[in-house]
Amino acid sequence: MFFDDRKGRCLAISKQELQINEEIRDKEVLVIDADGSKKGVMSARDAQKLAFDQNLDLVKIAPQATPPVCRVMDYGKYCFEQQKREKEARKNQRTVEIKEIRMFSAIDTHDFETKVAQGRKFLQGGDKVKVSVRFRKRAIAHPHLGEELLMRYRDEVGEIAVVDKPPKMEGRAIVMFMSPKQQKPEKAEKGQKKAQKPQPETAAQTEAPAASEQQED
Repeated sequence: MFFDDRKGRCLAISKQELQINEEIRDKEVLVIDADGSKKGVMSARDAQKLAFDQNLDLVKIAPQATPPVCRVMDYGKYCFEQQKREKEARKNQRTVEIKEIRMFSAIDTHDFETKVAQGRKFLQGGDKVKVSVRFRKRAIAHPHLGEELLMRYRDEVGEIAVVDKPPKMEGRAIVMFMSPKQQKPEKAEKGQKKAQKPQPETAAQTEAPAASEQQED
């Protein structure tokens, strides 16, 4: 620990990745001032004095350079902003989950429609979907019925999803993996341009002025 009389605080000599202030013991360093201007090569002691005179910190930002590069900055503020950016990045990250839709080969129409609606909800929420068809007892002898059911399911959600893995047998079930279809903004823009495209004049519209001119003559 050492006492920082610039701010009246005690700072620990840490083992963090970035070295600051008295932790920097290189013979010479290239210094960048707080405003981004280069101050040139100087001793670590002179660089620290330059930072202390501005009530700021000296931070080694490129230790592998020759000579090492140090920057004058408010290190506490830098750490705060760094943590804030990392927090925002974690907040914006979304974990894609794989949701499973289970059906039996002998499923009725109402239950099938319910499973389709459930899958749509997952896909529209950005999740992947594993659709499985299980076979009861002797139904395992007719795997093609399960494949046909999966193909029917694929067609029902085809406008919002794509097949990642085609139907494949897993024990007493046949499974298929699907993921949300990527939206292409270009199509929407083309549609808008098409809608704004002026309509060509009809023959009746072009002949009308000519007829009125003849009457005036």
